Amino acid sequence: MKKTLILNLFLVPFLALSQLTLTWSDEFNGPGLDLTKWKFDIGQGNWGWGNNELQYYTNSISNVNIDTGYLRITAKNESFGPANYTSARIKTKDLFEFKYGRVEARMKVPYGQGLWPALWMLGANIDAVGWPNCGEIDIMEHINNETVIHGTHHYHSNGHLYAGGSAACDAATFQVYSIEWTPNYIKWFLNDVLYYETNISASAVSKEEFHEPFFFLINLAVGGLWPGYPNSTTPFPSSLYVDYIRVYQDVTLVDEISESTLNIYPNPASDMVFIQTDKPIITYALYNLQGELIRSGNENQIKINDLEKGAYWVEVETEGTHIQKKTLLIQ
Repeated sequence: MKKTLILNLFLVPFLALSQLTLTWSDEFNGPGLDLTKWKFDIGQGNWGWGNNELQYYTNSISNVNIDTGYLRITAKNESFGPANYTSARIKTKDLFEFKYGRVEARMKVPYGQGLWPALWMLGANIDAVGWPNCGEIDIMEHINNETVIHGTHHYHSNGHLYAGGSAACDAATFQVYSIEWTPNYIKWFLNDVLYYETNISASAVSKEEFHEPFFFLINLAVGGLWPGYPNSTTPFPSSLYVDYIRVYQDVTLVDEISESTLNIYPNPASDMVFIQTDKPIITYALYNLQGELIRSGNENQIKINDLEKGAYWVEVETEGTHIQKKTLLIQ
């Protein structure tokens, strides 16, 4: 049975001394993929997306859709353009990017020679600096018929370097995959059990990539340099299912590291909040966690006593088209 997110349980234990707030999620409960949160990668990519993969990624509902409360990405053995297989790859690039926090995703993946499902992240500055300089965090990867899953990070240090760990797992059934990402480390968990950790603190060598915002990608590749290629035993169609993906962050830490000139106070609040910036306000917008616009205006205060308790985003545009965001807790 699909797990339902209870919106008033925003605070969860995290990182020993901190409390985290749910700042973004997709529960995949809508009639279709939420295009305010996700966009498609289309095509076969340069050199099979850099991995010699065989599929052609489409935006067809036969390859990616919402199925009874789950995201379903399906790989099919069918010709499309130059490829003999189709599948899908979606990403939050330019729609949602974040730095530090806890990511949780409940997923199940297909088994089969040449199948390569993944939930992963890339540095949002990839267009400016390229890969691997932007960094990559692989939250979960699975290949072929293995009974293990993999968590890895990629970075640049006089060339491409990577390191990671694996955990025994029946990934063909629903499991919860998580990372905890702080200014000092990234930890990988399977069902809340730690299986790999890496140091990204100031003492680490060439880990600067992991102190910039990242965005999500979810895909199901067919073939490639790592898994090899499908054979007569590979089941088609094969589907990757995602129940939910959630991001929890320490709001205090996020605000501190953003070096933002935006201040929302009091926070938490229950009646009225005030907006303080170093430049005149052009407009503000208040969103819920589903990305729905709740209200907007150009005043320096927002009435909130009629809103449900929980977490919201306040986005403020000031003179010079400078846009800043803050989390607001209504209690």
